[in-house]
Amino acid sequence: MSRELEWWLRLAAVPRLGSQAVSKVISRYPLHKLDALEDIKLAALGFKPAQIQALRQPDFSIIDKCLTWAAAPGRHIISLTDSRYPYLLKQISGAPPLLFVDGDPHILSLPQLAMVGSRHASNDGLSLAHAFAKELAAHDVVVTSGLALGIDGRAHRGALDGKGKTIAVLGSGLEKIYPARHRQLSDDIRENGVLASELWPWSPPKPAFFPRRNRIISGLSTGVLVVEAAMKSGSLITARLALEQGRDVFALPGSIHNPHAKGSNGLIKQGAFLVESVDEILEQVGALAGCAINHQLEVAQAQVLQEELPFPELLANVGNEARCVDVLAEICDEPVHEIMMQLLELELQGLVTAVPGGYVRTRRG
Repeated sequence: MSRELEWWLRLAAVPRLGSQAVSKVISRYPLHKLDALEDIKLAALGFKPAQIQALRQPDFSIIDKCLTWAAAPGRHIISLTDSRYPYLLKQISGAPPLLFVDGDPHILSLPQLAMVGSRHASNDGLSLAHAFAKELAAHDVVVTSGLALGIDGRAHRGALDGKGKTIAVLGSGLEKIYPARHRQLSDDIRENGVLASELWPWSPPKPAFFPRRNRIISGLSTGVLVVEAAMKSGSLITARLALEQGRDVFALPGSIHNPHAKGSNGLIKQGAFLVESVDEILEQVGALAGCAINHQLEVAQAQVLQEELPFPELLANVGNEARCVDVLAEICDEPVHEIMMQLLELELQGLVTAVPGGYVRTRRG
């Protein structure tokens, strides 16, 4: 495991340090420099005294347990700065700093649609979830859901039956499969998709974890399909988060006599797309899915061309968030005047651009 990953785990182990605070930290300072920062600078970033102490003297048993977990075949810990981190998820507010993944991590970046709904769905709802997921799989769309009973489970199974890929985002650690009756389903997903969680692998399920999980489900996806949901369903939270993230929300209409369809029918009243076929969904999300595919191609091309670009180390450390010259000089261990000369050349080639607060990478770069 890389030294950088160890630092990510140290940062993640700081108690009550939210994902937005973590993003702020890494945009200002390279991870390996955090230990050398004065307390006053950490406090300016929002660290409380107890959090500073936790960063200075981390619980290495947590880090060791994570590294031991990730040493097993098929397991990965993906940080925000990892090239495998899914592009769409990275764009949301409060993107999880770390993802624990069991399965093929590249599936996380494939075009996908979230499917959610009631845990107590009707037979018709379960049948529709399976059929829609199976057809989406036939169109090479990854089906993403939360491994819950009811609609979630049927959506995962439909994708697998359609010989496609599926992603299960858990509200527990990956060693604590919940619900227990979906252990076999989770094994099947691991072989033909991905299990993912932002929680320590040994974390048990807790009610507070599921809304957090829902933002990842919608954040990974180009859109969310609500198959059947009651008025107080957690699926409506996922739909709301999807709208906040700029994703499309679709809903299958249900009978007015079905209490488990009142939430999804309510979404349609509020402007969600009423859909009756997979084709209607594909027409709407096709453009966004295409953006995701184009991004994957760009990443692959960038990796091939990286060695041919000028100042590859500097360029690798200029991203989507502004970084100032001083920070870049510190990261690259180069004098500030040398970094400024390199940035000027990169800017002239259209690879970076100056913005308030520093420099960012251009699409071409």
